[in-house]
Amino acid sequence: MATEQELSDFLKSVERRAFKRSVYHVRDEEAALDIVQDSMMKLAQHYGDKPANELPMLFQRILSNCTLDWFRRQKTRRALFSNLSDFDSVDDDGDFDLLENFVSPTDSRETESAEDTTRRAQVFHEIEEQIAALPGRQREAFLMRYWEEMDVAETAAAMGCSEGSVKTHCSRAVHALSKALKAKGISL
Repeated sequence: MATEQELSDFLKSVERRAFKRSVYHVRDEEAALDIVQDSMMKLAQHYGDKPANELPMLFQRILSNCTLDWFRRQKTRRALFSNLSDFDSVDDDGDFDLLENFVSPTDSRETESAEDTTRRAQVFHEIEEQIAALPGRQREAFLMRYWEEMDVAETAAAMGCSEGSVKTHCSRAVHALSKALKAKGISL
């Protein structure tokens, strides 16, 4: 049985990766925060009494289910309502200000040319777009295996499928990403 401190430490250790994974899936930071928070609450409420070594697998499965639930709710909502606020820009006055949305590098000691910075940002953006364009199961398997650094068995358990399916999804994802990035002139 996991202690309260073990559960707290586990949740602190996975929150950033879970958030990034959710953002890749739903493409909305606020929704991703909600999904991660719901997943953490469900883990604590329903599985807090499980052994600490079972928490990672349980959490990954809960996170996947919460993400799927979010997509189901969005599909239903879109079928019933048309949200005009979805078409608004970042500002109330309709103007987009690049400086307000610019994210500065975290390490200011690193000096590089503006051209290198722009090129790196463009490549990173292209990679993110290609990952987002993958089919859902491929994207999920790819992110768990290579972003979360889970092994094949852990990924299969979290996704609720066989290890062979995980290998197939990952292989297809890697080939699709490689082909798409190579077509755009990006080689890693």
